Amino acid sequence: MEQDGKTSEPIAPETAERLSPPPLEKHSLVPVRADAGVPIGTKQRAAVRKRQLRVLLFVVIVVLFGGAGGSYYWWLQVRSQLPTGIVFGNGRLEADELNIDTKYAARIGEMLADEGDMVKAGQVVARMDTHDLEASLKKSQASVLQAQRAVDEAIANVAQQTAQALLAQQEMDRAVYTVERGAATRQLLDQRKQQLDSANATLKAAQARVKESEHALEAATHDVELYTVEINDNTLVAPRDGRIQYRVANMGEVLPAGGHVFAMLDTSYVYMDIYLPTIAAGKVKFGADARIVLDAYPKFAIPARVSFVASQAQFTPKTVETQSERDKLMFRIRVRLDPAWLKTRAELVRSGLPGVAYVLTDQATKWPPALQGPVSH
Repeated sequence: MEQDGKTSEPIAPETAERLSPPPLEKHSLVPVRADAGVPIGTKQRAAVRKRQLRVLLFVVIVVLFGGAGGSYYWWLQVRSQLPTGIVFGNGRLEADELNIDTKYAARIGEMLADEGDMVKAGQVVARMDTHDLEASLKKSQASVLQAQRAVDEAIANVAQQTAQALLAQQEMDRAVYTVERGAATRQLLDQRKQQLDSANATLKAAQARVKESEHALEAATHDVELYTVEINDNTLVAPRDGRIQYRVANMGEVLPAGGHVFAMLDTSYVYMDIYLPTIAAGKVKFGADARIVLDAYPKFAIPARVSFVASQAQFTPKTVETQSERDKLMFRIRVRLDPAWLKTRAELVRSGLPGVAYVLTDQATKWPPALQGPVSH
């Protein structure tokens, strides 16, 4: 063979067969990688799905950060627009927690409320088993009836003995009259005097029995009152308007005296504690007008007033984020939500919601538009 003007030696057949590429499989339509053992098309589809998931996750993160950034921007705008007569601090919405406990050891007989229920002051939320007390009450009521009959009998006996004493006194008077005129002997006078003394003594004894019967009636009446009070105390009622937060015990449980049954939130006293530095806290007055803006409802300003100003400085709690803020001595200020506002919106109260409380230090200062907006939700 000639190549580029040169003559080459012929290749042997066995050498040509060894150097030629291997033939393609007739039945292989999709190239296969020997290291993976998976068709290339399947791998490509999996990669496409992964890319789509990454894009979706990226979009969700962007939306979340965008919303958070918007809220933060709104908060910065409000903060930047605050006049000099307004101070603010962050905190969490809180409500006083009240325990509904048993007064006596007993078994829970009836549950009339559950977690999340709104209850009114005086509403029955549970009843303890009082069968033994009810039996004792019936026994005391029977004793009262018996004592009353004893009193009536003693009073009737007094009336009878009073008549006997009156008769004895009349006979005594006649005996004295006849003896003075010699119409009767001295012996008759002595007999009449003895009868009169006996009648008077019997009358005094009857009167004493009346007092004794009245005391027995009073004691039986007190027993009835005692058992009635115990039965009423075993009827558990809500002490204030609020929401049942936890159900601590279950139906049929035997609880000791003072055992917890429910824990409720007093929705009539809701507040937020904030911490202000000395310069700001010194200008806050008791009863000063305030607004609370919750993170969950950033466009709603809730009316409130200052109900407590600490008399001594203290360190801020761990809820304050920055180290520089924690290193400062601060004063605790309590801002209480308007009770009139809460009366119609108690079901919206959520303990633990974070937010910002704004307080007027100068009553001549006007609230900015962002804090004059809707005060309801």
